[in-house]
Amino acid sequence: MTEKSAVEEAVPIGEAAKRSGVKVPTIRYYEQIGLLAAPARTEGNRRLYTRTDLRRLAFVRHARELGFDVEAIRTLLSLQDHPDRSCASADAIAQARLAEVRVRIAKLKALEAELTRMVEECACGRVAECRVIEILAEPHRHGTLA
Repeated sequence: MTEKSAVEEAVPIGEAAKRSGVKVPTIRYYEQIGLLAAPARTEGNRRLYTRTDLRRLAFVRHARELGFDVEAIRTLLSLQDHPDRSCASADAIAQARLAEVRVRIAKLKALEAELTRMVEECACGRVAECRVIEILAEPHRHGTLA
């Protein structure tokens, strides 16, 4: 593909946002922090994004949706840019994220159990006899939920 045809296929930031699902301010932020290279610009100084930029934006958006932090995404992008490297680093990053998710799920299950107990013990009477209020006033017996 020639440089001219690549530029002709490039889209302005609003269209890049629409196609990638990443909001305009977020695209600018990703450029500022180096997750996305500074794009080519028109004579009028408008940013132009190529298909490669759009794929990279979609990659970052998906990684953020999965909860990866910026540094993990930076590493994953670096690995993506070097396809001959071992994927051990990518696997380690995903394993660490999975461990974080499992801890969070365990905390949410404990929260669910506490709320279930609270609701089940509620007699729906007066606030003076309300088990929800009483349980919330009790010191937590099972460790920290948050």
